[in-house]
Amino acid sequence: MTDLYVNAHVVTMDDDGTESDWLLTDDGHVVDVGSGTRPAADDMHDLGGAVVTPGLINTHHHLWQNLTRARAQDENLFGWLQALYPVWAAIDEEAEYAAARAGLAELVLSGCTTVFDHHYLFPPGRSGLLEAEIRAARELGVRIVASRGSMDLGESDGGLPPDSIVEELDDVLAATEAAAKLADGAQVEIAVAPCSPFSVTKELMRESAELARRLRLRLHTHLAETVEEEEFAKETFGCTPVEYLEELGWLAADVWCAHCVHLSTEDVAKFGAQDVGVAHCPTSNMRLGAGMAPVRELLDAGVRVGLGVDGSASNERGDLFLEVKQALLVARARGGPKALTARDAIRLGTRGSAAVLGREDIGQLAPGKRADFAVWRTDGLELGGASDPVAGLVFAGPHRVDRLYVGGEEVVRDRHLVRADETEIAREQRREAERFAA
Repeated sequence: MTDLYVNAHVVTMDDDGTESDWLLTDDGHVVDVGSGTRPAADDMHDLGGAVVTPGLINTHHHLWQNLTRARAQDENLFGWLQALYPVWAAIDEEAEYAAARAGLAELVLSGCTTVFDHHYLFPPGRSGLLEAEIRAARELGVRIVASRGSMDLGESDGGLPPDSIVEELDDVLAATEAAAKLADGAQVEIAVAPCSPFSVTKELMRESAELARRLRLRLHTHLAETVEEEEFAKETFGCTPVEYLEELGWLAADVWCAHCVHLSTEDVAKFGAQDVGVAHCPTSNMRLGAGMAPVRELLDAGVRVGLGVDGSASNERGDLFLEVKQALLVARARGGPKALTARDAIRLGTRGSAAVLGREDIGQLAPGKRADFAVWRTDGLELGGASDPVAGLVFAGPHRVDRLYVGGEEVVRDRHLVRADETEIAREQRREAERFAA
């Protein structure tokens, strides 16, 4: 079927900043975008002034955390982790599935079509965790990049996580290689993602990189999120977090790092020179009091920057459009009103995020790209009087998406999930959260 959307303000995210009046898709891909004469199509929709954007892309999340919200409310990152690790130790396949469905449903309803989930919690003896979240993604119709993360540096060896939830290095590598077989290319990808310098040994960081490069998978980790992390790195490794990654061979184009709040000018230059990507998570960083990432400086240095919600235990809301707005406000809080425009912020969550994940087929509405796009209504109270509907959309966000398409297939219609029952998902999430906590 061929779909045509007319009378919509189409934000294409192309190189020239072109914005068009219609979008034509066929067989899951964009055929054309343009203005003026409408082409022939089988299925025509007049959206009456709605804004159409590429589907949003989440470059950093922890889906299992949907079961543990609003805890350790006044802690910094380390205190928050120490409070939550013992609770998370109870994770199993059933809890993971409920959490993933809830988290993915939230993201989809915020206009997100592709999700990277940094799952690094694999307590020994548990199985089926990655498979559970992949199953949830397939059911909802969203693309997922699932990671086989890891932690092998427990408290007894100077790390942060309890010994009961860390793994042996050889077990991690074997499980990671097995997980790579879950990828199917279009809807499911796999990444290699050791958790962080304070929960993973130097040996595992090195060998994970070697394995990822042998299997041609991308690499991800947390980095430079807090001042405490920098202090830990200097005391433990005798260098800064970025210098530590450089020593391990992690400053490379196949790597992206989450947060990157505390970067020096030299660090920013290294990221630009080595083409390291950054997942910017503004709400989580502010919730934990970690600070505000130097996004304008990173962009000026040529760094690939995308957006991440981060886990719903350090954000409490899985809304990626909210992160678009937060990114705009954080950049302006750091650098003034000209630091980032509304369209720059949308670009971070679309084309910027696609570049971070190494995807050239999504994040942009152009001929040959996948037909992943969001339709945003502009007739609500919050957008009345907006002279610029695109800027109005960002400044007045967040919003529930009106329609959402992944590969040309509708996954949200009239602000509701097409393939699942939101009420049933929420009910199951609460039930599993109670069991999980108990």
